[in-house]
Amino acid sequence: MVAGHLHGWLEGALGLRRGETTELDEFSRADRKKIVQAAWAARLDVERRLVRGWDLVARGRDPREDGWTEEANLLWAIAHDALNCTDISRALPSWRDMPVSLRQLAPASTSPVAAKAAVVRGLVRQLFLHNSDLQAYRILLMAATERAPEEVAALTEHDIEFGSSSVTIDFSKGRARARMRQAFSTPEPASPALLHPARPRLDAGEICRRLLELSRPLAERFGISPVPLFLRAAMFWPQVTPARLDRTSTFAGWLRERGLSVDGRPDIRRLRKSSKVEKAITFKGRVSDIADDHSVQTFHRHYAHGTTLKVIAGSVITAAQTRWLDRAVAGPVVLGEKAEQSLGQPGSAEALGLSEQEVEQLRTGQLDMGVSSCRDPFASPYGRAGQLCPVAPTRCLECRNAFVLPSNLPQLLLFSDHLERLRLRLSPQLFHTLWGQSHVNVTEAIKARTDAEIAQARRQIAEGTAALPLPLSAHVEFDA
Repeated sequence: MVAGHLHGWLEGALGLRRGETTELDEFSRADRKKIVQAAWAARLDVERRLVRGWDLVARGRDPREDGWTEEANLLWAIAHDALNCTDISRALPSWRDMPVSLRQLAPASTSPVAAKAAVVRGLVRQLFLHNSDLQAYRILLMAATERAPEEVAALTEHDIEFGSSSVTIDFSKGRARARMRQAFSTPEPASPALLHPARPRLDAGEICRRLLELSRPLAERFGISPVPLFLRAAMFWPQVTPARLDRTSTFAGWLRERGLSVDGRPDIRRLRKSSKVEKAITFKGRVSDIADDHSVQTFHRHYAHGTTLKVIAGSVITAAQTRWLDRAVAGPVVLGEKAEQSLGQPGSAEALGLSEQEVEQLRTGQLDMGVSSCRDPFASPYGRAGQLCPVAPTRCLECRNAFVLPSNLPQLLLFSDHLERLRLRLSPQLFHTLWGQSHVNVTEAIKARTDAEIAQARRQIAEGTAALPLPLSAHVEFDA
């Protein structure tokens, strides 16, 4: 006897993942803009805090000699690794006797029992990045590079190569076991000490350069090489230790801390989906261009849904409609008496897209195909390249190569009469399918002539001086 559910495993579709997977849709443009602006504001606050902290280090002294109540002295001890966190915590005055400058370093909800430890953590944050700080930089770098969160968080200084006006970054895809190099334009920094503008500027090179500057002091202190971009100071008593970005600070928690709300699930991967949707719109649904940093199969599996699928479907439908509408409205160029007389004038050939030789052949009747003249009988849209048009003259009035001259009016009238006879023999549906466009075009071409011209053309037909040679197949129609 075996467990009852084992039969289901043996008989089921082995190799397929059990359960259901709900794909994430992208952030709306308003939500994405709101997130990036909040990350930029958080970044500026972080850099102001760190600049102030290191300025205090430069003014500080050894707290064992200069006192334990000065913030600058305590920061000096942490920066120079003169004392560990336990030593500083023990030497601090009680919460009641602690100066306001030190109390402000602890969260407002801190209890007096844990006050000293909270103050030490606050001191460390004045000099080094922590998890919540790295969230803002990860958001900005994802928005600037359009890469996945794990690709961005794994970067080190060896993955980045700065040029005079560009930065080249090697991204690693752990699950795909692949590396991809991508270049981004970036201006040369004028001064690293200058604060950045208040409006978000998604410059991948500048963000990477600044992250390396902030992470390098901690990395050099502990001999970490190469320097990771996302390095934080972790508090493992009795000392500060370096650590990478981890899940103790989540994207959803970062949003809650700043009072931000978004539609749908607060997942940082949706920033990547937003970039994919933008590419889908830019490249008009061409999957080969959208899937430029992974395989087409990955795109179909993870990104071809929601808005992206609607964009691709809309592009396909629009392209198909445009193709058929172009074919439907394609027809001959109808020239009047004045237009025909001006064919020999300079510039007329270019206006019609013809060469001087083709204009001369058109005027002398060398390109006459029966019901109209043809731009190039060997470049018919209804036949192979180099083949003489196989459907002339029955389809000339639906062809973009055709030129209808005033001298073609008798043939137009004869062809119109032929279509009227077919109209009586065929069902309306079949006539519209086979000859509807030709009937509309020939009617419009005849309407462009005066009554006197039409009467003169009818006399030519009656006298036998004008004829329209049609192939035998044009006289045989099968209503089936």
